Amino acid sequence: MMDSSNNPVSAELRPVGNALMDAKMFAMAFAASPTPMVVTDPRLADNPIVWVNDAFLNLTGYTRQELQGHNCRMLQGPDTDPRAIDRIRDAVRRQVPIEVELQNYRKDGTSFWNAMTITPVRNDAEELVYYYAAQADMTEKHVLELAMKGTNDELERQVNEQTADLRAALDEKTALLHEVDHRVKNNLQVISSLVLLKARRTPQGEARDALQGMAERIGALSMVHRMLYSAGDVTRFNLEEFADDFLSDLTASIDPARTAVTAEIDPISLPAAIAAPLALMLHELATNAVRHAFPNDREGRVSISARQCETGLRLLIEDDGVGRTAGVSNPAGFGCSLVEMVVKQLRGVITWHEPGTGTRVEIVIPLQHEIRKPTAALPREAAMGQAG
Repeated sequence: MMDSSNNPVSAELRPVGNALMDAKMFAMAFAASPTPMVVTDPRLADNPIVWVNDAFLNLTGYTRQELQGHNCRMLQGPDTDPRAIDRIRDAVRRQVPIEVELQNYRKDGTSFWNAMTITPVRNDAEELVYYYAAQADMTEKHVLELAMKGTNDELERQVNEQTADLRAALDEKTALLHEVDHRVKNNLQVISSLVLLKARRTPQGEARDALQGMAERIGALSMVHRMLYSAGDVTRFNLEEFADDFLSDLTASIDPARTAVTAEIDPISLPAAIAAPLALMLHELATNAVRHAFPNDREGRVSISARQCETGLRLLIEDDGVGRTAGVSNPAGFGCSLVEMVVKQLRGVITWHEPGTGTRVEIVIPLQHEIRKPTAALPREAAMGQAG
């Protein structure tokens, strides 16, 4: 290689020339970069600014003369986070890189969010000679975050208001349902008392039996509404609790030494809409088994079970008595018809078994179904039918 005077250039000078060329190239690149950059010299008092590029001037609004010789803290202001400043000071003290985001201020006093990456620069002897910092204006991001936060806060406020309104409406509806159940229960008790009074004044026979059967059915319905009224959730019905109360009343009138009644009822929570039909069905089957399966002081047992199965609710009522045909004067009477009507209403399946000794009734009720409304004929038949 020849110099400008056509003299050969020593090979030892080439790396130095290349290094100078590289340094000049990097300086030009940094100066032209759209990323705001600043260099400080920690070897001088207070680590002052010694170089900035045009992008940094555009970001801050200062001139080079106003910046050079001053510490970067001149960009701080009243809303600059002291914790971010402490992090920067700690990194400078330990001479380690740091990434930090804080609020800085321009020359005109307006604030901006500044995301900085501060890096220590060392010479070949690993001595600290400069700090280089690249900046990024994050103001727009923070404005969007604040707007989103405001939107989220407003949405949360609206959701909370709607939730409160819904909760108030639900509480009002629950209170109304409690009141309805309470009044229905009271009315049913009054009706049951009137029917029993009429039964006592009616001579022995089918008419009196029919009145007593009607009163007992009304009593079962009254028990359902009493339980719904006292429950915390008026939309659910606990079959186990109802069975316990009902069977306690039923067995109180029989001789436990002659008729043994056992029950295995799962603690199943059912929709309140099927409470009344289930109560009528369980009342009818259990009452008939206890009262009609063991005539002439015959001893026996009655077992009742209610289990949740894959297809829904499985009820099983069985006894070892004389069977339906022998034990009931009218096996096709209203008791059987009522049970079959209720099972049909609940879209269930009923199977009557007579294994030779006693009666076994198996009923499967799907739990996922739309409950049919009772037909108008049901109350009228109940008033005219006979017990059993």
